[in-house]
Amino acid sequence: MGVIKETREILAYGIICNHCLGRFFGKRSFGLANEERGRALRTALALEDNHPYTEETKPCWICGNMFDETDVWAGRIEESVRGIEFSTLLVGCRVPPIMAESEEMVWSDLGLTSPETLKAQFNREVGKAFSARSGSEVDFKRPDLVAVCNPADNTVEIEINPIYIYGRYRKYERGIPQTRWHCRECHGAGCERCNFTGKMYPDSVEELIGRPVTECCSAEDVILHGAGREDIDARMIGTGRPFIMEIVHPNIRSIPLSVLEETINSTADGRVTVVLDHISDRREVERIKSGKAHKKYSILVEVDGDFSDDDVRLSLSALNGASISQRTPQRVAHRRADKERKRDVIDICLRGVEDGQYRIEVLGDAGLYIKELISGDEGRTIPSLTECIGAPAKVTALDVIMVEGVVPEKENKFKED
Repeated sequence: MGVIKETREILAYGIICNHCLGRFFGKRSFGLANEERGRALRTALALEDNHPYTEETKPCWICGNMFDETDVWAGRIEESVRGIEFSTLLVGCRVPPIMAESEEMVWSDLGLTSPETLKAQFNREVGKAFSARSGSEVDFKRPDLVAVCNPADNTVEIEINPIYIYGRYRKYERGIPQTRWHCRECHGAGCERCNFTGKMYPDSVEELIGRPVTECCSAEDVILHGAGREDIDARMIGTGRPFIMEIVHPNIRSIPLSVLEETINSTADGRVTVVLDHISDRREVERIKSGKAHKKYSILVEVDGDFSDDDVRLSLSALNGASISQRTPQRVAHRRADKERKRDVIDICLRGVEDGQYRIEVLGDAGLYIKELISGDEGRTIPSLTECIGAPAKVTALDVIMVEGVVPEKENKFKED
């Protein structure tokens, strides 16, 4: 079927605007807007039939002359984004079902092979009109904002995309969890047990980092995604732990990383410090959460009985390079599945003696439970220092001093202690 015949059959369905007529051939030829295609087709048909050329003035049966209001939609978006800082924006729309069904019926009935959807044209035309007004750029992959237009009720919804920032943090104070813990009794609602805070602990690394960033960026919240997590009673020192902070619904986006870094470090009062490396994205969040980075620990260990340094070194040598079988520790069994894991001790050595306790460094696989590697956890971890030395041993202080990076980053400003 030729273009002229297809045009004639399309016009037989009812009154149609040039935008919709041209869009039925939207993927044919280049350098023409759909309205120009529609006018050209209408002109060609008039020439073919030797009839006077006339423009259609009545409402289009498909779109209701929606495209006459392109600038109106651009103005609605402009009003909706007032007060929000952005440089890139993507327009989307929720096409009323009757419009989508109408154009799809024509495609199917006539077997058209090169149509463009109403949704695609609307997004493009309104996006161009808004960019001309605002000077913003279109970004199809990672826009700052998405403006979703609803032709059914003439409204616009603005979706503010998060900012992701990759960095490393150090935690100098024991007793601070990595992220917020909701109270086990009220699940965050607030009760007597949590003093109506909704939290198990007054502060977290997430909050110490997030509170100043939320204020600086006029954001709704900050979510911390860490490369693993240290125990509440452990410090995270040395080279710091890689993390990505997700800034939720930021109204301000242009604050330099150096300013955010300085603000976090000055307000955390020495409890936490950060180094911010680069602007990140959701893909790096997935990588950092699934990464299997090696970790190094510095621990103080207490052993019952009278043992020499050589006795401890000999016992540690049995663990060096060993594959450790660990059932889920009793201390976390209430929140994790009880299963057995195999993890390797890459290196373990005695660094000295402090007040009758042994300073030991351990480099191990991600997921190696260090406290249980020492204590044995009543036989749930095999082998262990307790088993190798033949006497109860336990960790009295634990510091994480190195976590391998799991995404590319600049030279780490934190140096290993």
